[in-house]
This record gives sequence, structure tokens and C-alpha cells, in this order.
Amino acid sequence: MPAEPTAATLSEAAVAVDAVPRRGWRLPRFPLVVIGLFVAVAVVAPLLGLPDPTAQALRDRFRPPAWQEAGSWTHPLGTDRLGRDLLSRIVWGARVSLAAGVLTVLAASAFGAAVGLTAGYYGGRVDAVLMRVTDATMSFPVILLALILAVTVGPSFANVVTAIAVILWARYARVIRGQVLTLMQLDFVAQARIAGAGPWRIITRHLLPNTLGTLLVLVTLQIGYVIIVEASLSFLGAGIPPPTPAWGSMIAEGRDFVTSAWWVSLFPGLAILLVVLAFNLLGDWLRDTFDPKLRQL
Repeated sequence: MPAEPTAATLSEAAVAVDAVPRRGWRLPRFPLVVIGLFVAVAVVAPLLGLPDPTAQALRDRFRPPAWQEAGSWTHPLGTDRLGRDLLSRIVWGARVSLAAGVLTVLAASAFGAAVGLTAGYYGGRVDAVLMRVTDATMSFPVILLALILAVTVGPSFANVVTAIAVILWARYARVIRGQVLTLMQLDFVAQARIAGAGPWRIITRHLLPNTLGTLLVLVTLQIGYVIIVEASLSFLGAGIPPPTPAWGSMIAEGRDFVTSAWWVSLFPGLAILLVVLAFNLLGDWLRDTFDPKLRQL
């Protein structure tokens, strides 16, 4: 089970200060290339002419990668125990993992940011109630919730997104609320109140724009986390149901054949590694870019 980042960890990721000043402004090539490649192949997967990812060919079961003896370029990365093409399943699995990551994070960040802005602005009892709900949500394991949904209504893509988003919003609420409390002490908020601005205008025109940098960093970092959670749920059988290709279930299918058919689990695992690493590196770069203490003036 992947370790969930705490609110303190997310806060540090969003506002951490590096003592070494940056020189120049460079785009992170490796994360952008990796993410761009996976997004591109996921979008155009139907146009790539790959074999049907669910088509079975038992005569070709456990065919090794093309560069191995008995391998074939018809299946460049080999086949699984049912003769399904691994490259095709990894490409189509990217659609599932990226869609789950993006949809979950968008839903969780939108709701969590709204809760954090409301709690930080109004304070008092509103803040106390919302933060207690947030704390209770953060204490609930996302894996357990997903397993409960899988048992009661069955595993599905919608249940995976729902289960993760229901827990994940609390991380955003906690971090955004902390930043809003700091912003509320600044002069521009007091000046807006003196000018007659109402709560809605102050929140949407003054507080929200000043938290977007932090929110974007958290969104980028959390996409990788959601992909790991989705893969873990699929590995346990509580995620995307077969025959839909999912990286986690592909790893699970090959765990009993690691010594004889290592490629079945290795290549989906490498796909998860590359995508999660790319999103984490991109999040680190965004953190450094949006933190004014890290920019060279």
C-alpha cells in the first residue's frame, strides 16, 4: 500500500525553501517529455494500429519481447498468459491511469480548495467545524474505502475515482486553509474590506488567485500519488475490472510468473515508475518556480 502524504508533507512541498538561488529559468525537459509522450499515446491510442488489448491468442501466450529468442516484432514487448499484446495493453492502460489521476485530482482539489478558502476566511466556529471534518477524513484509509465500495457495488472506474477523491480533498483543504490564514493578515485584504468588498469578492478576487500557485504544485504532485493508488487498487482487484487494461492489474497477473515471464510485470511497473517520477519532478520544478524566495530577482 502506498504511503499517503500528510498535510505537513504537502505544505512543505508547496512552500519549501532552498538556500541555493536559481540561475535562469529552464523548463524541466525529462518530466515534460515523459508526460507528453504518455499523454500523446493515450490520446491517439485508437489510431496507432496496435492489436486489440483484450484480444486473446493462447498460441502466443508468454511470448518474450522482440529482442529475446522466440520473440517477435508483432509483439515488441511480448505477451501475457492469455496471449494479449503487452505494448497495446500498456498504451491503453495509460488512458485509464492518466484519466483517473486527472479526474480525481481535479475533483478533490476543487472541493478541497473551496473548503480551505471558506475555513481560512471565516475562521471561528466555521473553521473549527470544517477542520474537524477534514481531520476525520484524513484519518480514513483510501484503500479501505475503495475496498468497501468494490465489495458493496463492485469495482469500477467511477468507484476508484470517487473513493480516492472523497479522501484526497482533505489534503488540499488543510494546505489552502493554512495559506489563507497567512494571507488574511496582509494589508490588501484589510484594504479590500475597507473598500466595501464582500466575502465572495475577497475570496474569489484576492485569496484564490494568491493560492493558485500552491494549488497547482499540489495538483501536479498528487497526480502521481493517485496513479499509484489506482494501480494498487487494481492490483488488489478493487480497481478497474478486467478485461479493461490497467497497469496495476497487469502487474498482478504477472506476479506468479516473474521468473519465467518477467516482462509481464516489468513493463507495466516501468510505466508507473516513469509517469509518477515525471509528475513528481514537474511538481518540484513548479514549487521552485512559484516560490518567490527561490526566484532570482
